[in-house]
Amino acid sequence: MHDFSPEYIAGLLRSGLPGRKSHLKMIPPGRRLFVSDLDENQIRYSSVLLLLFPHEGKLHTCLTKRATAMKNHPGQISLPGGKIEEGEKPEVTALREAQEEVGINPSSVLLLGRLSELYVQVSQFKIFPYVAWTDKKPDFVLNVAEAEKLILFPIQDFLEGQKLKYCPVQTTSGLLQVPCFHFADEIIWGATAMILSEFIDLLTQAKHQFTMSQ
Repeated sequence: MHDFSPEYIAGLLRSGLPGRKSHLKMIPPGRRLFVSDLDENQIRYSSVLLLLFPHEGKLHTCLTKRATAMKNHPGQISLPGGKIEEGEKPEVTALREAQEEVGINPSSVLLLGRLSELYVQVSQFKIFPYVAWTDKKPDFVLNVAEAEKLILFPIQDFLEGQKLKYCPVQTTSGLLQVPCFHFADEIIWGATAMILSEFIDLLTQAKHQFTMSQ
């Protein structure tokens, strides 16, 4: 595995994020990153956890397939996370939700930093994505009331030579051809794909800069 140490990744998160450029590559057609005339009181706030860990010689993260009974984005692939409670810090929310959804012990992970926030127009959520590290694959415990499947996603496999894919998905706007990552017979699109896109771009950019300096 490339030297994707927690210290290295934390440094990348502080060095400047690709943000909007990465998000726009994966945004569904007809959607906007922010609606300027939306009343601030209408926006809901959430945070998610991009938990990194080495597994089978590669850098991975965990995703879940949301239960079909969930109110927001049922059946979609997502990062562990949820709504920020009143008075709660966003990073605390991300860790709490990861514990509730996939059994992550907050004391067993190292928080590295945060990716760019993004706004999901269809559900009016502003999402704060946090990046954390653990030295080995956790013993995940899936909360089946919230998720029906755990996916170990090999981020490292998507750093180079991955062509943008488009897949048909049924949305609140009807059937759309959306940009996506395709893995383990699942379509990863929407906010999750936008967050992964930024992190993948961050690692890829750093790798290219390192190669050019040699």
